[in-house]
Amino acid sequence: MIIAGIYSFNNGREVIEAQYSAELEEVKQVIQAINSTEHKTKVSEEMTMSGRTLYSPSSLNKAFKAAFTNRQWYAHKINCDYPTEFYTEAYTPSERKSVSRPYREIDFVKHRLGIEVQFGKYAFMVYNVAAKMTIFHNMDVIDAGIEIVPVREFAAEMSTGVSYFEQFVWELDHRGTSNIDIPVLVLGIMSE
Repeated sequence: MIIAGIYSFNNGREVIEAQYSAELEEVKQVIQAINSTEHKTKVSEEMTMSGRTLYSPSSLNKAFKAAFTNRQWYAHKINCDYPTEFYTEAYTPSERKSVSRPYREIDFVKHRLGIEVQFGKYAFMVYNVAAKMTIFHNMDVIDAGIEIVPVREFAAEMSTGVSYFEQFVWELDHRGTSNIDIPVLVLGIMSE
């Protein structure tokens, strides 16, 4: 795969190139190592009206996970203890036990640099930069982040509807930065 777009949010490019150059080089190596054609899947004609072979977002996510894990990047999970003191008198939560404890997880972390690989819906992209990376910074896990997303042309060849780089950049440009935002480098990727 190739890096087809680069967007610096809150001086992300400058900070990451200066403070995380070795980690950025690993990210570039991972992207280049992913053979996107291995992650194509034939989908039924009923799904696409054409029976085309499309890229599988879940397969691409697994490939990125394997490649980053091989380079000692790791997922980091934070358990959530949700407050209950804000319920009104009209509501009493049931006593049933939750099957699992709620948590937030960032895809990969190494040397306080966080990475999210996003082949999902648009809301998750904005959440990753505007909330999740800030939360992980506030929890003393990361100081900067990288978001890896497909460019529009690549997203159009996915087997499920996914968001894309151009849309994400437009949104961040028009949102602006806040004093709580961390430096984030957004990389738009494309198949070769």
